Amino acid sequence: MPTNQWQIGDVKITRILEGESAGPMFLLPDATKENIQAMPWLQPHFADAEGNCIISIHALVLDTPTKTIVVDTCLGNDKERAIKSWGHLQTKFIEDITNAGYPPESIDMVLCTHLHTDHVGWNTKLVDGKWVPTFENAEYIFGQEEWKYTDEQRSNPMYNEFIEDSIQPVIDAGLVKFVDVNEQICDEVKLEPTPGHTPGHVSVRIESKGEKAVITGDFLHHPCQMEEPYWECSADWDTPMAQKTRVESLGRFADEELLVFGTHFATPSAGKVVRKGKHFQFEV
Repeated sequence: MPTNQWQIGDVKITRILEGESAGPMFLLPDATKENIQAMPWLQPHFADAEGNCIISIHALVLDTPTKTIVVDTCLGNDKERAIKSWGHLQTKFIEDITNAGYPPESIDMVLCTHLHTDHVGWNTKLVDGKWVPTFENAEYIFGQEEWKYTDEQRSNPMYNEFIEDSIQPVIDAGLVKFVDVNEQICDEVKLEPTPGHTPGHVSVRIESKGEKAVITGDFLHHPCQMEEPYWECSADWDTPMAQKTRVESLGRFADEELLVFGTHFATPSAGKVVRKGKHFQFEV
């Protein structure tokens, strides 16, 4: 099976990469080159020898017996963004997801772990100067609590830019279902609350035929946060809550020995959380 594809019971998981890069982890001030070099287990997949973190932005397609689901839709093309390197992209995401066997019209559901710009971008695409749903036959799943908080941030330009071009158009199209943080999506897929990065942040649990996996969302941005779960993330809405979520979730993942997909973890993106004393590491 290709490195970008995994099987969990009856669920096939396919990773669609939008971009991958190495550099300073600007969201984690403590992730200095020296501190990253002090974690040699991060190399070669998640850090380079100079101490740069390697991160990716990707979507995961869950091909279940009843639903084809896209989890998190990356940055998207053609979008004006305050973070210039994230704006006006021209990636091959649509071509790549189509070549993987999942053309946009075949997707039944789009599921966002939370509503940040790098998780909602391909919700829409630009057609004749207008933002329209990319996955026109899909039901878009947004957390009710998550949307309430996000909707209240419209006065913040960093929020309003993606609300206007990547969220509001699918709401206006009548494609959105607002759900609770523990929603059962289908027999094999369920949401579980992992708050702190945002108020209604969720992870996605997959269980089929005795096999288990979880997609983290952004309660983890990089595997270094397994060894140092108390490192602050500048993008977290509630730092103590986010730290508590990391510690509790990592302990649970290690005990269950399930396959963990990091939403921003570089290739190969999936592995097992293992205990190392009072800390954790990621083994691929």
